[in-house]
Amino acid sequence: MKNIRFILLIASIMITFSGFSQEINSGKNDAYFSVGEEVEVSNILSAHHMQERYQNLKPGDTLNVTFRGEVASVCKNKGCWMKVALEGGNEVMVKFKDYAFFVPKDIENKEVTLEGKAYVTEMSVEDQKHYAQDAGKSEEEVSSIISPAVTLSFLADGVKIKK
Repeated sequence: MKNIRFILLIASIMITFSGFSQEINSGKNDAYFSVGEEVEVSNILSAHHMQERYQNLKPGDTLNVTFRGEVASVCKNKGCWMKVALEGGNEVMVKFKDYAFFVPKDIENKEVTLEGKAYVTEMSVEDQKHYAQDAGKSEEEVSSIISPAVTLSFLADGVKIKK
């Protein structure tokens, strides 16, 4: 009889603490929602530090990283890409791993945390015009694109979006 009471006491304590920890965790995560793979919340770089990392990358280099920034623009058709602001007016062109997920189309100016691969590419005139049209740029802005551009790029495995 003593063993049964002891087991019931231990079980009730475990149930109480497991419920308590779920309340704590759900409170932390209510501020964000995720798309893609779960983003690790350790070693997150700021937009300032990410800008420094990009300065050291050359075309062909990649860097596995997690960073936080503000969404500057997003694809208005499907949410299949976004640009995240860095320092000095620079932006990172973010695409999503295996085209497996998209972001909401209304997240401009929201904070995001991204995990994936940073790299530098040269974007063709055709691709620049395509993305400008997707972003809702005017015909004048689209036609002013006349030369390839070095682009700060990011392939995201997952994204946390601040509500």
